[in-house]
Amino acid sequence: MGCIYKDPNAPVETRIKDLLSRMTLQEKIGQMTQIERSVATPSAIKDRCIGSLLSGGGSKPFDKANSADWADMIDGFQNAALESRLGIPIIYGVDAVHGNNNVYGATIFPHNIGLGATRDADLVRRIGEVTALEVRASGAQYAFAPCVAVSRDPRWGRCYESYSEDTEVVRKMTTLVTGLQGQPPEGHPQGYPFLGGRKKVIACAKHFVGDGGTDNGTNEGNTIITYDDLERIHMAPYLDCISQGVCTVMASYSSWNGSKLHSDRFLITEILKDKLGFKGFVISDWEALDRLYVPHGSNYRQSILSTINAGIDMVMVPFRFELFLEEFLSLAESGEIPLARIDDAVVRVLRVKFVAGLFEYPLSDRSLLDVVGCKPHRELAREAVRKSLVLLKNGKDQKIPFLPLDKNAKRILVAGTHADDLGYLCGGWTATWEGTSGRITDGTTILDAIKEVVGSETEVTYEQNPSQETFSGQDFSYAVVAVGEAPYVETGGDDPELKIPFNGAELVSLVADRVPTLVILITGRPLVLEPWLLEKIDALVVAWLPGSECQGITDVIFGDYTFHGRLPMTWFKSVDQLPLHIGKQNSYDPLFPFGFGLNCENNGNSN
Repeated sequence: MGCIYKDPNAPVETRIKDLLSRMTLQEKIGQMTQIERSVATPSAIKDRCIGSLLSGGGSKPFDKANSADWADMIDGFQNAALESRLGIPIIYGVDAVHGNNNVYGATIFPHNIGLGATRDADLVRRIGEVTALEVRASGAQYAFAPCVAVSRDPRWGRCYESYSEDTEVVRKMTTLVTGLQGQPPEGHPQGYPFLGGRKKVIACAKHFVGDGGTDNGTNEGNTIITYDDLERIHMAPYLDCISQGVCTVMASYSSWNGSKLHSDRFLITEILKDKLGFKGFVISDWEALDRLYVPHGSNYRQSILSTINAGIDMVMVPFRFELFLEEFLSLAESGEIPLARIDDAVVRVLRVKFVAGLFEYPLSDRSLLDVVGCKPHRELAREAVRKSLVLLKNGKDQKIPFLPLDKNAKRILVAGTHADDLGYLCGGWTATWEGTSGRITDGTTILDAIKEVVGSETEVTYEQNPSQETFSGQDFSYAVVAVGEAPYVETGGDDPELKIPFNGAELVSLVADRVPTLVILITGRPLVLEPWLLEKIDALVVAWLPGSECQGITDVIFGDYTFHGRLPMTWFKSVDQLPLHIGKQNSYDPLFPFGFGLNCENNGNSN
């Protein structure tokens, strides 16, 4: 009898059973292992039967590597896996969290907080479709998205990865799963993973669970909350992801009432798998096992034991894989990790691989390379930017709107740290892990977009940091000043003060004292806006972290489109009020409430 598992016409569960019966213990453990591409060798992949590779944030074949370069690299790794005894293909994972953001020339979409401001679930689905195409073009089949955290505190360094402080908005935006993976057919079994062909990617709902609710917004902190509130506020979006056939769920670094999620068997196994019926695989976060004990990386054997027995199916090791495999094998041979637990994990990993069609189509599809960063994809990102903009102020006198701006004004000043810095406009998780400054990829800055759209007679003066001299003898019709946050990720973004960086308030004040001023705030979260500053400026637009297509900003500020966005988070008056979010009825006294957003037509709230 031939290898049933290689028969594309056999039922998936039959193929899994056949393949599992042929696997050694070492091969099973290999399938539960995900390693970083920088430590992966063809022999390690082949001989250890490694289940998955990933690129950590910013880990790429070389600087400015394009999608074809990525596909060459990933196909090389895949060919090594196909030469293993059983020929089980790898899954290659990437942090495609706002487009295929590690790859030069890919379309970069607004970060999730901006998409939450759009309230547009269909837009988010379409972004998922485009992201899937661009990820697949690079040879990867797995995107670590969506982040369905409900961020309750802007001091959290991952606030911008959350769509909203409101569970219902986050639930609405889980359509990214269908965009990435495709739409499961009518009657698709609840909780069973789904993938709709070679132009789709495996999605990952993360970080399970409560990552956005930690005390003081501390990254990887402790969410102190009853089970009922955990379920109602933080777990609800996972139900929507599971009902869309999400293939994987990533555990959170954070704790729930002092219990680290990665070793919480109750939440991972009893709730996620048994109660919610999730049949895909649960993956650890990056080096999560090394973070379970102090000092970092200690008690590694115990970390493996507690996470695997809690229900983690695949471990994002990512570097120390020899030690991981050796310790894991010893724990399995001693019976401390039961074979039934290992088989359950491997069945889940193989299920996703068979559902994803990796045995039939393991290599990249080069026909997709032409769509990366193409005009329709960039137009979609531009639409997302347009719809994400939130207008907080329009005119010193409400009856006399300042916006839209005049395209044919005689002389315009464009200023600020963020007006012509594509890296700052994209934020973290772009080109590198933390994000960086400058022309990091192909795209259009705010300055580029203004120059494109103004009249031929209009003179545009750009000064990143204007001084008194900038204004001498110049008669500017108005100024556009873009200020905000530098890129950051994770714990590096935790911020108890939330002031506009780079002396942004002083820069705005200098300009607004001399010229009527529109301020565009580039930020991953609400920041402190002092009353004196708000009074000085003529208009204020929050553009979040818009990505590579900033014509979406000029589309709206010059009046070709109306403002659409509404605050996805409460805008606090002072950090002393935090956490401040809807549902805190007794003490809800914000600067701008959740859902606030003006539109130009009547200067009314578009709520």
